[in-house]
Amino acid sequence: MKTLTIVRHAKSNWDDHSLSDKERPLNLRGKRDAPEMAERITAAGIRPSLIISSPAVRAWSTARAIARNLSYPLEFLQRENALYLASLDRILDIVCAQDAGFNNLMVVGHNPGLTDFANYLSPNLTDNLPTAGVVCVTFEQDDWSLYTQPKTELILYDYPKSKLKR
Repeated sequence: MKTLTIVRHAKSNWDDHSLSDKERPLNLRGKRDAPEMAERITAAGIRPSLIISSPAVRAWSTARAIARNLSYPLEFLQRENALYLASLDRILDIVCAQDAGFNNLMVVGHNPGLTDFANYLSPNLTDNLPTAGVVCVTFEQDDWSLYTQPKTELILYDYPKSKLKR
């Protein structure tokens, strides 16, 4: 059994136009939402054995905030350059390349690739994975090879403004 959680980075700051897209930090709402979503992830019983993040500041900051709240060792967080603005196909390549020894993987990245990936894992789930949105699925498989669309069970689809009962 494998558990795969995808997280779109929290809300970013657009105020400083001198920064490149990759350098944009989280805004105040993003700094608030990332730990809140980590609490919801914890409440859902999701415990990643590996967290991989885009190197963009907003994604890396989101991954760090979630890791801290999950008591996941920050030194084990992995940056994956190819996750920056990755397409569905690129995200699939990254996930499929992970060691089968990890049973619970979390990927932190960007739209539109993550929305496409969420819908690949759970067809017709959403038109748009919101910022700080989380999708978690499980599937019966020994490895991370997802090129053939797996039959998944949706464990969690949540985002900061959702109306899920807590």
